[in-house]
Amino acid sequence: MSTPDLDLSSVRQLVAGAVHSPDFRRATFGGAVRGAKECPWVRVVLRPVDLRGERHVQFSYFDRTKNVTKNCRETEADGPLTELLDFGFAGIHLSTGGEEIDIRTSKKGKVLLGRRTVEPLAADGPERHNRVKDVPLPEGRADRVLEVMGILTADGRVRPTMRAKYTQINEFLKHLTHVFADAGLGSLGRPVEILDCGCGSSYLTLAAHHYLNDTLGIPARVIGVDVNEEVIRKSTERAGQLGAPGLSFACGRIGTVAAKPDVVFALHACDTATDDAIAQAVTTGAKLLLSVPCCHHHLNKKIQPVGPAAVLGPVLRHGILRERTADLVTDTFRALALRIMGYRTDVVEFVSPEHTARNLMIRAVRGAPVGEPSFVGEYLSMRSFWGVVPYIEQALGESFRRLLPES
Repeated sequence: MSTPDLDLSSVRQLVAGAVHSPDFRRATFGGAVRGAKECPWVRVVLRPVDLRGERHVQFSYFDRTKNVTKNCRETEADGPLTELLDFGFAGIHLSTGGEEIDIRTSKKGKVLLGRRTVEPLAADGPERHNRVKDVPLPEGRADRVLEVMGILTADGRVRPTMRAKYTQINEFLKHLTHVFADAGLGSLGRPVEILDCGCGSSYLTLAAHHYLNDTLGIPARVIGVDVNEEVIRKSTERAGQLGAPGLSFACGRIGTVAAKPDVVFALHACDTATDDAIAQAVTTGAKLLLSVPCCHHHLNKKIQPVGPAAVLGPVLRHGILRERTADLVTDTFRALALRIMGYRTDVVEFVSPEHTARNLMIRAVRGAPVGEPSFVGEYLSMRSFWGVVPYIEQALGESFRRLLPES
């Protein structure tokens, strides 16, 4: 059905009524701009979204090269909607649960209205926002800590260049909460002590402190340590800017900072720094270790296709295959050493490879028998097969070596 000569005031009422109606589905503004106000957009799309159980209206603004998306609470949508109507787009299409509405404005200002009834949608209400996910630190809402870290914008959107880092942090925190109770960290009767080894720019350090203290309400003190003086200085400034008690940083090599942590983190500590972080956890009796190794150079230089390993000559002659083999062998030695030292250990994929190629996590919870013969045997057999002494043995020192009988 078409009705000519609708006045502009009626158009505004019709659009606002549709957008605020419970069965609103979508609104598209496009075509020539008839208003006096200059418009930077070629098209604008509105849709209802549900953010944390509250109805919002999402405004997606498109120009010829990009789009900008903003979410407004439904009670605050009238301002952006009025501004949008002031642009005077020649075409407006509205979709509700039972009706499609077309509003066309001619060059002479004549407004034509078309309406048709459609079958009601089976599911009512706004769709779930596709960004709302079950993650420790969700996006879509303001978060002062993540904003200061440069990960979120002031209105809660993840900066495109920080998407991978945001995902890594959330997945790491998921693993922390997954084993938190199993490691006996929920019944300490005091703040949890966490040491972040090789903290770098301290994204994980800040996020873990924020998540435990502010989101879960679990008292936690976190120390970040790194050899880079500049990143430690910047991290200290961020902590001061946030006014976060129980968050501190120290410049030094892993293992040289006096600490007795309950939890040790090592996210992408380079080469043997991962072994030093493992040794720090073991020697201080940490209840939990979460380590995501980075580059593996030490064994890559040592493994050779000789002795029993000669059978792997075809693998080791190719640089990329040799590198990946050394990675797997190094992390296997680490996992076995932790098991020998009394940690229930597994190696898991902590995040999709699209976010980082270094995506294996060594997860260890203290509480297994120390020096279990079967694992000692596996460790010695691997050492004999490859003809190497891995750096983890040096890092753990005499307390580890005395558990290894002479072969």
